[in-house]
Amino acid sequence: MEKLLNVRVAILTEEGFEEVELTSPKEALEKAGARVEIISTKTGKIKAWDKTNWGIEIKVDKALADVKIEDYDALVLPGGVMNPDKLRLNKDAVKFAGDFLMSGKPLAAICHGPQTLIETGMLEGRKMTSFPSLKTDLTNAGAKWADKEMVQDDNLITSRKPADLPAFNKALIGALTLQHHQ
Repeated sequence: MEKLLNVRVAILTEEGFEEVELTSPKEALEKAGARVEIISTKTGKIKAWDKTNWGIEIKVDKALADVKIEDYDALVLPGGVMNPDKLRLNKDAVKFAGDFLMSGKPLAAICHGPQTLIETGMLEGRKMTSFPSLKTDLTNAGAKWADKEMVQDDNLITSRKPADLPAFNKALIGALTLQHHQ
């Protein structure tokens, strides 16, 4: 069932993303009919982290410098420890994520992915979850952290870990379906 035809989703990532936290949402979105593009500050290919070692290489579709939020209906921020740590130091990546938070378009971040959002300064009062090690950081940034498989606060969808991907993907597709059919 292709309910997300004409929907475009950006997955913003750097090298060291947790493999399944990118491949699972990408596959679920494409199965629902969405067009998904991998966005990065690098071009060519970037490597995944797969649990305890380097994983697959994926092709970057577009450089962050060449995209704007008007090109997309939603943003996904996969986790992995290295990936968000690099993104949060990149002013353009932080601005891109912040623009999505302000836009009202769905923004879905899983595991360590919410770390990039801390740098936006826009988490005050937002209900969120994440990998448990980010609880203090998110709370200090003003978020209301909960230990749940998925937390949705308006356009912001967050989950804790790979085991939460079914709930994460379902919430993202649900938010896009709602937005797309309004």
